[in-house]
Amino acid sequence: MNAPRTRVQRRPVHGVLLLDKPLGLSSNQALQKAKWLLRAEKAGHTGTLDPLATGVLPLCFGAATKFSQLHLDADKTYEATARLGIKTSTGDAEGEVIAERPVHVTAEDLARVEVQFTGPIRQVPPMHSALKKDGKALYEYAREGIEIERAPRDVIIHKLALTQLDGSRIRIVACVSKGTYIRTLGEDIGEALGCGAHLTSLRRTATGGFGETECVTIEALEAMAEEERLARLLPAEALVEGHSRVTLAAEDAARFLSGLRRRGGWADAEAVAVFGTDPQAFLGTAHVSAGELIPGRLLNPIEIQQILLNAQQTEATP
Repeated sequence: MNAPRTRVQRRPVHGVLLLDKPLGLSSNQALQKAKWLLRAEKAGHTGTLDPLATGVLPLCFGAATKFSQLHLDADKTYEATARLGIKTSTGDAEGEVIAERPVHVTAEDLARVEVQFTGPIRQVPPMHSALKKDGKALYEYAREGIEIERAPRDVIIHKLALTQLDGSRIRIVACVSKGTYIRTLGEDIGEALGCGAHLTSLRRTATGGFGETECVTIEALEAMAEEERLARLLPAEALVEGHSRVTLAAEDAARFLSGLRRRGGWADAEAVAVFGTDPQAFLGTAHVSAGELIPGRLLNPIEIQQILLNAQQTEATP
């Protein structure tokens, strides 16, 4: 007879966990695993990674979920390996081979293609993607053998480096804007080289200011005591690292948290991180226009109290 399943007692957890997503798990599966390990009430991620991709996946818990959209828009860096001469139905190693061509690629060819694909480019989103048409993901249509017309997208390849590994494989390192599909980039590079290509590996090494060396694996997280897991969380304000900073005294902070604009001598700014002095805490985001601090996404007083309490408990842990 099976023992009854233990019910996990959820609790308020606030912060950002930098996870090194393993191969084979979807972003949501990785999120749910980390959420269970932290016993967190609320969680979300900052943009999906394919099951066949590994690497940096910032996970947001509690109050940090309010600011997760900011990292959906962040630039990202990827390292990939592409197999030249073989094109697949999905653009990666999971798909069926749909075309094969001979490979004759030189260092000069790679240098030419690097220049061709650096800067603003247009991409047609792949059918095997989570983009939706009439409420249904494109990959669902693809599984049914249905091809949907997709409009090209404007994206930016900030940096691109191509290295020949052997006669049939190249390494791709690319720093890209939001919305860039690396599988599509690999396919387009293959076409520009005249032989076609598909990705055989893909790793995200950075997103925004977060890099792979800061990440923790699920296996390492599982091996930790609960206090150690909580200590791996970055504060919610880590998501607004690049914002201008404004600090408010207690009275102005209280009014700001109630949604009221504050007036001061601040310079105009689109992205502002707002902090209070009493208590010393992150309050939320705003923008400044004509000297007015205009509230954006705000923490509520209960969240602020919980964050401060969690910080005290973490500091007290030997």
